[in-house]
Order: sequence, then C-alpha cells, then structure tokens
Amino acid sequence: MAEHYGIAPVQTFRTDSAIAKSRSTVRENGYVHQYYMPAARPAPTLAGHLTFALKHEDIHLEFLARLFEVVPVGELEAWIAAEPTGQYARRAGFFYEFLTERTLSFSGVAAGNYVAALDGDRYLTAREAINNPRWRVRDNLPGTHEYCPIVLRSDHVRQAEQYDCARHLADLEAEFGADVLLRSVVWLTIKESRASFAIEHEEQHIDRVKRFAAVMERCCGQFEEPLSMDTLSELQRQILGPRATRYGVRRSPVFVGEVDGFTEVVHYIAPHWDHAPALLDGLTAFAERTAGASPVVRAAVLSFGFVYIHPMADGNGRISRFLVNDVLRRDKAIPAPFILPVSATITSTVVNRHGYDHVLELFSRPLLRKYADCWRFGAEQVAEDGVRYNLQFDAYEDALPAWRYPDMTNHVEYLADVVQLTIEQEMRKEAGYLRNLRAAREQVKHVIEGPDSDIDRIIRAVRENAWSISNKLRKEFPALEDEVLAARVAEAIRSVLDTSS
Repeated sequence: MAEHYGIAPVQTFRTDSAIAKSRSTVRENGYVHQYYMPAARPAPTLAGHLTFALKHEDIHLEFLARLFEVVPVGELEAWIAAEPTGQYARRAGFFYEFLTERTLSFSGVAAGNYVAALDGDRYLTAREAINNPRWRVRDNLPGTHEYCPIVLRSDHVRQAEQYDCARHLADLEAEFGADVLLRSVVWLTIKESRASFAIEHEEQHIDRVKRFAAVMERCCGQFEEPLSMDTLSELQRQILGPRATRYGVRRSPVFVGEVDGFTEVVHYIAPHWDHAPALLDGLTAFAERTAGASPVVRAAVLSFGFVYIHPMADGNGRISRFLVNDVLRRDKAIPAPFILPVSATITSTVVNRHGYDHVLELFSRPLLRKYADCWRFGAEQVAEDGVRYNLQFDAYEDALPAWRYPDMTNHVEYLADVVQLTIEQEMRKEAGYLRNLRAAREQVKHVIEGPDSDIDRIIRAVRENAWSISNKLRKEFPALEDEVLAARVAEAIRSVLDTSS
C-alpha cells in the first residue's frame, strides 16, 4: 500500500510481510518479518491489503492517517458497502473517521457484535472503551485524534507493567530501615535535580539545581491537572525562577541542535507552535484514558510525549523529567516523600547516557531524515512571542501525523529499565552508603569526640585521601597531630567504608 499510494511514513513498520516458499516468522530487535506462502497473498485491492494489514500486522496510526489522505474515498466506501458487517471493513471505516475527522457515506451498522479498535492483548488501551454504535467498534484507543501514542505490549513492556515499585522500596526499607531510607530522600532529591541539569550540560548552576530539587519535593503529585496550561505555566515559573527571559507557551520554532557560525546541526524539530496546544490536550486525554494502567508505562509516555511536543518557551526538559516522578507519585507507585533519581541513573554511565540519547533518536532521527531537504537557516525573523529565529521548516503539516501518532514502545522499555536500575541499584547504593557512613561515624567516635559535622568532614577527607590523614586535615583538627590517634581514626573509617578491602 505504501508503494502503491506513494506513502513514506516517518516511523518504521514494526511488522512487515512477504511471500516466500514456506511460512516463517523472524523477530529481531523488536521488529517482526513475516513470510507467507503464495496462497496467503491478498487480493490486489485496497480492501484486500487493508484486510491483511489489520488482520496480520501491527496498527500503524501514522501510516493509516497518511493513507486515508490519499486513498480514493470511493474505494473505501465500496468495500464497506460490500461488507457492512465485516469486522475489518468496520474497523477501517472507524479508523478513517477517527484519523481524518471526516464522515464516510455510510448509513451505519444495524446489528452485530462490537469489535475492539485495538487488541488489548497486544496494545496499551484505554481503561474504559467507548462504544461507537455507527461502526459497532469499541473505541479503546488510548488517545484522541489530536494525539494518540501507540505502545505495543512486548514482553519487555509486559514486565514493566508488572514491576511493583512500592514493593521494591518496601524491600529496601526492610533491609536498611525506614530512618536511613528517609534520610537518603533529601540527598536523592538533590541528586535527581543535579543529574537533570547534567542531561542538559548545566549541572554547575547550584541555585538552579536547588530550586528544581525544591520543586520536585514540593510539587510531585500535588497538581490537580498536571498538564493544564495553568499548571504548566506555574510549574515552569517555579523551576525557572524569577529571572528567566521567557515564560509560558512558545509561539516560535524550536529545534535541538548546534549552530555556532561554522556548523549547523539539527537533531530534532518540534511541532509548529499552533499545533502544540492541541497535541498537549491529546496528551492530557491519554493521561485520563489510561488512568489505572501501569504507572511506569504512563510515566514514559507522558514524559517523552511532552518533550517531543516541546510546548513551553523554556524548561521543557526539566518538566518532562519532573513528570516521571509526578506520575509515579500520582499513581501511588512511589509513596511520598520518595523521589526516584532517574536522571542520576541516566547520567551515571556513558552507556546509560547513550541509551537516553538513542531512545530519543528513535523518533527524531527518522523525522529529520525524511525532511532533510525541508529545513534551512535563513533571514532572522521575530516571532509572536518576541523570539528571534532563523530556522525555516517547510513540512510542519506533512510531519503532523508522525507527531500525533508516535510509537512509544521503545520509550516505555527504556524507562522501565531506568526505574528498575534506580530502585535496585542507585537507591540501594545510596542507602548502603548512608548506613555505612553512620557506622563509620560511630567507629570514629570511639576514638575521638566531636559533633557530627566535624566527624563527617574527617570521614570524607580520609576517604578521598586514600584512607590516610592529610596535613591539611591535621591542621584543621589538631587532635589528629597524634600519629597513633590519627592511625586509629583512619583505620576505623577504612574498616567500614573501604569496600575493596
């Protein structure tokens, strides 16, 4: 159909089919190649191929949206008239009207069983379907015409759906104690804030780090409508502080890339500013329609969906990472006051950071590849919001189906891994460190007396100086001039904190 009608979707087909000598299925990296014997070849018609696609292949809403813009409507109507009770003809008609918001010449289905728009065993669906009596189709799509992400329930996604964040946190509490775990919350919140800025290469701005940490602690799960424009504007103001140059919804182009006078590299172009509010409304509808589904799945779609829409003038990345913890808190997957330092996990290793960039590029790279000849830098202009820009992009309308109907399967799988690593490794490591720090403090106090702040200062200094007392530390704490005493202090610290010994 893509070849016949001249359609080139941005996003790859997860399943493709071909005729071969024998029936077989090849799965690789989340994609499926199906091979059928010649007898399975569909009739060379729109009805034949669309029936085969709906029956044997995955739903690709971007492709269907593009198909229905170019297919002769008479062909579709003739098929539906010939098979008015056929489930594939009915689903095709339903998808046509859902995606185009145009009405076909069809009187409606008079009787028969309802069929689901999406197979709930294969896809993330709305928790409550809405019956469409015209087509006798249960509309269980997780979004709206304006924005409807698709999540294939792969084995990896099913594992994410079953992951019980609260239970694993309870296991940590049982192992380390509630006091140690709660004491780690303060540091983990700061760590999450610093790492969030590290993703944007701005982790040295201490005031901004503290401000974002305070917002995370104060606001996660608190807003009644987290994606409303009023809430987002308030959240943006709290995150950016009082001295930002831009607030509110953008009214200008935005891209991710580098332009320094010598090179012009564009990694991603966000939707047109006129489309952003409707896309955001659709993302809100997704949040409402999937309420009660897996918190990890919802957090991934809302966070990555927001960053692709990029609706705000500034602070989009931080808001998208705020949304991860906001959804987990709102869905009661993570009890207050815990903050999962997912950004810290993302930035903890080169591999993890590459994974974050890679999952973003699964959408951005094919988008830019398809529209490589549609963007350029030209004369500077002033947008409605006062932003000066010189990016020209000619394909906002043509790219809209890709922005509206993203495949978020890989994004869910990625965030699920990050959440699991965060709880089972990052938080365990932090709790273990605090427990050992407390034990080291007690050991040192058997040797010398002092307030916790002084003892902690000595512990950090000894640890950073290869388990020995530096001359600087001796000058700061004269009691450590005693060689025997200093050696006992160093050994007390090393015996608890040196995991290599």
